[in-house]
Amino acid sequence: MSSNIVIKAENISKQYQIGQIGTGMISHDIKRWWALMRGKEDPYLKVGMENDRTQKATSAYTWAVKDINFDVQQGEALGVIGKNGAGKSTLLKLLSRVTAPTTGQIKIKGRVASLLEVGTGFHPELTGRENIYMNGTILGMTRKEIARKFDEIVDFSGVQMYIDTPVKRYSSGMYVRLAFGVAAHLEPEILIVDEVLAVGDAEFQKKCIGKMSDVASHGRTIIFVSHNLLAVQSLCKSAIFMKAGTIADSGPTEKVINNYLSREIRNCIEAKWDMDKAPGNDRIRLLSARINVEKQIDGQDVIDVNTPFDIDFEFYNGVDGQGVNLSLVLYTTSGVCVFNVTTPVAKLSKGHHTSRLRIPGSLLNDDIYTIVLFLVKDGSSVLHVVEDVLTFEVLDVKRGDTGWFGKWVGAVRPTMLEFTID
Repeated sequence: MSSNIVIKAENISKQYQIGQIGTGMISHDIKRWWALMRGKEDPYLKVGMENDRTQKATSAYTWAVKDINFDVQQGEALGVIGKNGAGKSTLLKLLSRVTAPTTGQIKIKGRVASLLEVGTGFHPELTGRENIYMNGTILGMTRKEIARKFDEIVDFSGVQMYIDTPVKRYSSGMYVRLAFGVAAHLEPEILIVDEVLAVGDAEFQKKCIGKMSDVASHGRTIIFVSHNLLAVQSLCKSAIFMKAGTIADSGPTEKVINNYLSREIRNCIEAKWDMDKAPGNDRIRLLSARINVEKQIDGQDVIDVNTPFDIDFEFYNGVDGQGVNLSLVLYTTSGVCVFNVTTPVAKLSKGHHTSRLRIPGSLLNDDIYTIVLFLVKDGSSVLHVVEDVLTFEVLDVKRGDTGWFGKWVGAVRPTMLEFTID
């Protein structure tokens, strides 16, 4: 392994059995043993489905990850992106040696600190103080080295009041704060962080990104999994896009993210549900959502940046006289909240009702957007949340003729604002 390479994954795969644990295992073990005795390949390595959770199982085995190859250089911050179930967490568990690969090998140079899920590496009966020292010892540090970092860890985590309380009494946010503080401050050569940071609040996530940037700037290596593409782009210069247990793309972060968005995000400008399958509950149900555009681009499901459009909803109110309002949150696919807009509270009769939001032209930027809809009672009590109701693309069709280099920065580009110069 090259002196500058700290992680080298060579043809690693991980196979799991589907269904109830133990089913058929004795017979399978006997077949594996008999193949080994005859110098043959494990027969179950030749079978197994692709890791696509949306498909019906056709085999007793599945490949969580399959034939993964990559190198990570010292001081590199590598992002790992992909949909849920793509194999990202399994890959990190393999790199952290929580589990062993079924095939292939992983070569790692240096101490590894991992934050894979809430409470990773913590003993629930021990206090925060005791867990700090235990984790440091596991990483090979002396008590004196841990003591030198102790105050910095506690200050970063913000759990001073509870440092001598057993961590089983911590909230999930406190758990993550302390766990990340330990992992980042005890000077591992390699820091592996999964999506677990999403448990923390926005201020803490910002602190964590800053700390990881600082760790990488001191020559240590970061492997970072997140659905927050903006965080990945700000921290990592290179990235891996995983799909169905394999690496679909790798390279510079911006290129990989653009590839991921273009391949995985599909426009959905209309959604309808039957009453019994509609999202919601007995108090309220969303029956349909649709984007109505005055003029589409060559019949495509995309919208020109200068074109106004409507977002229409139909819902069923199940309680007569119930005060209802809808709250719409618009996100870019990189996780940036563009705006949150809410209807006034209306006392509605039991039955079908509609709502419309008008989006003016020259407001949104060239990007892909998703809608999250909150169905709310009396402006305060959330009755139901519908994630990813619609997905749509806004495109600047004239950009190529204007001489601009790239797109406008930002989630919006409103032309209705008055900005003058004398």
